[in-house]
Amino acid sequence: MKSLFAWISKALDVDLNVKSRLVLIMAVLILLPTFIFPLWYMTFWSYQYPDGLRLDIYSYKLGGGDDGNDITEINILNHYIGMAALEEENFLELKWIPLALGIFLILTLRAIIFGKVGKILDVLMMFTYFGAFSLWSFWYKLNAYGHDLDPHASVEIDPFTPPVFGFEQVGQFKVWSYPHISSYMLGAFAILLVLAMYLSLRKRTNQLELK
Repeated sequence: MKSLFAWISKALDVDLNVKSRLVLIMAVLILLPTFIFPLWYMTFWSYQYPDGLRLDIYSYKLGGGDDGNDITEINILNHYIGMAALEEENFLELKWIPLALGIFLILTLRAIIFGKVGKILDVLMMFTYFGAFSLWSFWYKLNAYGHDLDPHASVEIDPFTPPVFGFEQVGQFKVWSYPHISSYMLGAFAILLVLAMYLSLRKRTNQLELK
């Protein structure tokens, strides 16, 4: 066990090589579009809306199709079934997600400057927690919206949870929910962190043997 801890300690203290630093620069650059493009999107379709209604979820705002008019239409439909309106002030995530992304950008730059594998692992572990918590928060918000219905609404509907990922029939609507470009960028960011660690560790395996 002591030898294992010694190996881990050595691995975390390995200096980053040039390739790893270049990969981390790519990771920083790939984070930048996440401040611009949507993280997720949901599409609502019914016979009354043959072109569908679209909701785009950014890291900092809610957007919609037809120059944002789709959000207004979605909120009108939500009112009929007793669901709360989709309003940005009700989504605290739109405040802390951009902050978190900025912190990850700074921490990655810090890893490049200090140049240790352990610094990358710190970023990766925090980013993994951030991703898991964000998905849980997204599900929790959708579940709360779908279950906290006004009993006096014009249209009575059973409580439901809109899909986080995939397809679901909700009343007369077919609903699709999938990641958008920024989510794929975040996935690529995590992969680049792992690649940066690998590139520095693979040439030092002879120095990290358990003894």
